[in-house]
Amino acid sequence: MRTNLLNFFVFTFFVIALQKNSQAAEVPPSLNPFVVVLDAGHGGKDPGNMGNGYKEKDIALSIVLKIGKELEKYNNIKVIYTRKTDVFVELFERGRIANEAHADLFVSVHCNSHKSQASGTETFVLGLNRNETNFEVAKKENSVIYLEDNYEVKYAGYDPNSPESYIGLTIMQEEYLDQSILLADLVQKEFTNKLHRKDRGVKQMGLIVLHQTYMPSVLVETGFLTNNQEGAYLNSNRGQDQMAKAISEAIIDYSHTINLDVIDDIAVNKGESNSTSHGGNSQVYKDVTFKVQLAAGSRKLETAPYNFKGLKNVEREKEGKFYKYYYGGTSDYLKIQELHREAIRKGYPTSYIVAFKNNQKVSLEEALKSQDN
Repeated sequence: MRTNLLNFFVFTFFVIALQKNSQAAEVPPSLNPFVVVLDAGHGGKDPGNMGNGYKEKDIALSIVLKIGKELEKYNNIKVIYTRKTDVFVELFERGRIANEAHADLFVSVHCNSHKSQASGTETFVLGLNRNETNFEVAKKENSVIYLEDNYEVKYAGYDPNSPESYIGLTIMQEEYLDQSILLADLVQKEFTNKLHRKDRGVKQMGLIVLHQTYMPSVLVETGFLTNNQEGAYLNSNRGQDQMAKAISEAIIDYSHTINLDVIDDIAVNKGESNSTSHGGNSQVYKDVTFKVQLAAGSRKLETAPYNFKGLKNVEREKEGKFYKYYYGGTSDYLKIQELHREAIRKGYPTSYIVAFKNNQKVSLEEALKSQDN
């Protein structure tokens, strides 16, 4: 009797265990977090620029830590730092940290300097630009490799003083250029529209720290320490708080723009109450036009189908120094999702949906949350 009873309990235990395993397998896995790597420029034996006696390495670190604090408020965002203290981190190592984390985004924060009272913010993406001013900035930011051990081996004979060295830096990051430009543009808009900082624009430059990463990457120059007013602003708690808030909001906006899981949830919720539906096959947003951004770059391409893997009716628009190429154009969010999937099938896996409201470019989240729908 005892043996039979024991066998019964053992059998029951295994049945319950199997049921639990079966139920666990049926629970859908949670969405992967959006991984952001924050890089405070310079550090340790590399102070960065010392305009007006301020230390770039300290200001950059303070801003980065504040950005991280803002982002960490979101459960679906994971923040990784290349440094959280005053230590020297090689450029190669910064890229390795981001790559091993399979990051969705790499943001490097710096402060600018100049021999004049130049001022303003600018955000850089990786690219070849023969502009002499940009080349001088690149030389300054890249010269840190001379502080690294065995830099000749790590960077394969790269010479920061040679314009030819910058040509090879652009190839590996080319497929991420459009997303990098998107983030850079969002950062500059935050600086300009909310903080009223002088806008020096989005620029391309051959920066080693961006070259080492295999994801959308930007380098933010938050202002000039050598400018008397701007330097004091960046060295203040108020200035650092405001710059961090602006950059973090741009990152959040970017994550919503390219994270379709988040955007689709917003769209569905809005669609239940505000959007106009016809037989469940459309989701129309008044005064909003959605498009699929295929690519962006400094090259001016003809919009013929043979240049865009057979896609027809591609539009080209110039924004600043860059040409952007859009596919589709509709107020129906369900339709633009179909066109986006078509673009991916045709060979544009890094394409994404953008929105225009009353002919002005807005974030996709803003368009889908619009109260005018």
